[in-house]
Amino acid sequence: MSTRRPIADDLVGLLANNAAANPAAPAFFHGGATYTWARLEDLAARAAGGLRALGVGPGDRVALWLPNVPAWPILQFACARLGAIVVSVNTRFRAVEVADIVHRSGATVLACAPNFKRIDFLGILAEIDPAALAHLRAVVTVGDEGAAPPAIERLRRVPFEALLGSAAMDESHAGPAMGCNIFTTSGTTKAPKFVLHRQGAVMAHNLRVARAFGFTAPETVAFGWLPMCGVFGFNVAMSAWAAGKPLVLQESFDVEEAVRLIAKHRPTALFGGDDMAERLLDAVPGERPFPSVGLYGFANFNPALADMPARAAARGLTMIGLYGMSEVQALFARWNLDEDPAIRALGGGRPVSPLANARTRDPESGELLPPGQPGELELLGPSLMVGYYGDAEATAAAFTEDRYLRTGDLGHTTDDGGFVFLGRMGDVLRLAGFLVNPAEIEAHLQTHPSVAGAQVVGATHVAGTRAVAFVVAENGAAIDEAALIEHCRRGLANFKTPARVVAVEAFPTTPSANGPKIQRARLREMAARLLD
Repeated sequence: MSTRRPIADDLVGLLANNAAANPAAPAFFHGGATYTWARLEDLAARAAGGLRALGVGPGDRVALWLPNVPAWPILQFACARLGAIVVSVNTRFRAVEVADIVHRSGATVLACAPNFKRIDFLGILAEIDPAALAHLRAVVTVGDEGAAPPAIERLRRVPFEALLGSAAMDESHAGPAMGCNIFTTSGTTKAPKFVLHRQGAVMAHNLRVARAFGFTAPETVAFGWLPMCGVFGFNVAMSAWAAGKPLVLQESFDVEEAVRLIAKHRPTALFGGDDMAERLLDAVPGERPFPSVGLYGFANFNPALADMPARAAARGLTMIGLYGMSEVQALFARWNLDEDPAIRALGGGRPVSPLANARTRDPESGELLPPGQPGELELLGPSLMVGYYGDAEATAAAFTEDRYLRTGDLGHTTDDGGFVFLGRMGDVLRLAGFLVNPAEIEAHLQTHPSVAGAQVVGATHVAGTRAVAFVVAENGAAIDEAALIEHCRRGLANFKTPARVVAVEAFPTTPSANGPKIQRARLREMAARLLD
């Protein structure tokens, strides 16, 4: 028999409340196993004890370089109990990216799954300059470790199961003001910024999301196919758990497995990209292939799929546009199911919190704009980040004097308190669903001895936006496109690897008061022709 769950203001309180109210109810499903609230609370307390034995305490950073496996939520709640901060690392990231994140965050423990998708995570760590891993006290290995490369034998390796064999940590350092998660996002330089959120903001936001999306209904089952290393997947999971409802964990998106899991667990809502919706509907014939799904909250990741909401509606799947970003968390805003279909297909919506607000500003005059007039979106609300970890200057620049966040997004407000997202103000690329600063790719290309300069732009392709690089050769060097693509693939995530690398004698420029300015619009036109 369940009891009423009190409202929690931190992650440990959430877990304790759910375990007390419904100890035998499922918190999540994975690989045929069911993890109840009582089991999750016990495992998280044991993992916290194990991490404490490794020296992790309040304010320390623990990097999770993991897919959506049980270790993710267990370690998330364990870190919350310790007052430690989870640093999310995409499993697609490789040596250059991991080295930067681990080094600048000062992570003392890193957890990885050495053989997930046959990726040699330990081998990637071995490629990293030891100085970048100087803060690491231990590497927690989830699953079969195999043989460790000699280059990382100096690092203490602890099997995840050994953490779970530790004595449970009874005390808690959790609290609403404690930092709990760092998500990486594109910055104004080659290095990504570290978006820090506190436990209270995470809890307050996800309680609002749970109510806004009807997750409090008894039949609610959420679906976790989005990577929890990003705010989209993280907030879907946390909002389900804020409502005390179960999540189906899929390690990574695979359409055939997703179809099987949906048929088995009958989730009531799905969230993802428009491209994921297309693949899902292509995989199952019929007029209403997913009858349990009441809505599909989506992000416009592929400009070529603008008709996807209409095509989905014809198959009985209702798609609604959303808005989110690392700095304000995902699911910040949404449209309603009873909206005009043309409105529901747009990015944006009305904020889920009554305390949130959106406005737009003319980037040139600085004047606030009336509804319907495009400008830079500025957002206010309880879900906003604490700031950019370790970067006070970038944090100060991100906020207005009255604490609105400058999003860098183009949009316009509506008369009823909503807003429409139109695109990025600058040149940040969205590749495979992730925002990527082209300067990061450019900087890596320029580490190759044949490259004197590089410019990267995005080009729309049937498979989605792809990066295209233009490079100027070093004096006397020859540009080998295949070699440069392989250079990127070795050092960066695959989705950041340019589809084409093209040599040019010089970049097109136009004169300006501050010197020649590269014509990125011209480069985008050239890139579009290359991918035709």
